[in-house]
Amino acid sequence: MHIRPRVTPPVTRGPGRCRGRKGEPRPRPRRCGPAMAAARPARARALLQQSVSARLQVRPPERGSEAQWVEIQRGLVIYICFFKGADEDLVPKIVDTLLNVKLSENENGEFVSVLDLPGDILIIPQATLGGKPKGRKMQYHANIEKEKGLELYSQFVTLCEKELAANAKCMEAGVLVKHGTYGNRQVLKLDTNGPYTHMIEF
Repeated sequence: MHIRPRVTPPVTRGPGRCRGRKGEPRPRPRRCGPAMAAARPARARALLQQSVSARLQVRPPERGSEAQWVEIQRGLVIYICFFKGADEDLVPKIVDTLLNVKLSENENGEFVSVLDLPGDILIIPQATLGGKPKGRKMQYHANIEKEKGLELYSQFVTLCEKELAANAKCMEAGVLVKHGTYGNRQVLKLDTNGPYTHMIEF
């Protein structure tokens, strides 16, 4: 006796749909694209302001001594705050972005980077950038631990100094990098044009 093999009907596909053996429409599997992916929490936040001149008190007056100040002229004031999850690998990316983003206005009204201006830089540690309101109070639970924050802040300052030192335009103009002290209250006096302020997260 000759037995014919049973042939399974092929699966047919139409545009946007898959059909089974009996022709019932089957939904396509859901794909998780960039818009559906969970947003990664920020690991650092920087606030940038154009400076005509700025003066920062880094040590208050004490008996027998006056307050200590650092100051810059035309350039950029950078407020920086690190959050939990930030590490040493993140710092070079922050430095590269902040020093090369075109947020400084030159004599022709064009916006260039602070390296191309070239201009001074004043770096201010600003833990309050990590604050979130809860009721009538602000909380800072996302901020990095103080010891780790100091380590990353010091690395950030050092890398900014190296970038300006390696830039021929900045060296010729004699621009400066000044910075505040981490974890202390400080007094800032700032003349800015605009005002022209931007916040960038990493």
